[in-house]
Amino acid sequence: MRRKLIAPSILSADFACLQTQVDQVARAGADLLHVDVMDGVFVPNITMGPAVVATLARTTSLPLDVHLMITDPDRYLAAFAEAGAAYLTVHAEATAHLYRTLENIHRLGLKAGVALNPATGLQTLEWVWDRVDLVLIMTVEPGFGGQEFIAGMLPKIRAARARLDQVSSSALLEVDGGINARTAGLACEAGADVLVAGSAIFGAGDAAAAVRAIRAAMTGTSPAGT
Repeated sequence: MRRKLIAPSILSADFACLQTQVDQVARAGADLLHVDVMDGVFVPNITMGPAVVATLARTTSLPLDVHLMITDPDRYLAAFAEAGAAYLTVHAEATAHLYRTLENIHRLGLKAGVALNPATGLQTLEWVWDRVDLVLIMTVEPGFGGQEFIAGMLPKIRAARARLDQVSSSALLEVDGGINARTAGLACEAGADVLVAGSAIFGAGDAAAAVRAIRAAMTGTSPAGT
């Protein structure tokens, strides 16, 4: 059985004390650090770019899981690779030549991921299952943190898990959107390997305790220290 992974999203972090918050979640057992990159075109929000990724790469040992919510992502793959990303995930909806984009990410020495918006079907990935290292199922409409988990996406998560198993893929199945201590168990039961949580962690009074609570929900155990 695969170990379930937690990827706190710095989209909801306080950038005035980002280093402290990143250190807190790392000590609490976070596995990856999720970086949401938005361009104000593909999604209605603008966030951060390669410079922030480079800063994080210098200050944390957590692998950086970079989620590109941008148009024409191919233009920026090399910049994010140079900045220190470990995973680069592009949206199928924003990529004209998905197979080529995944190959380009691999040529840069990174793990390649594909994200699907709620209304995008799994058939989009039919010819690239053997080229993905990560499949990201969005359980909110992308663009803003703090949204409510779309429970209607649970069958899609189950279907993605079944298809990955069917093709004997080792790719991680990641879920992003509305993840908290209540919904984490649902996503994991549906087959998720990695859960992205932003406001539920960095919006909590104690980010480390929030990580532990989500971990407990993922594994069906009691939070450490309780």
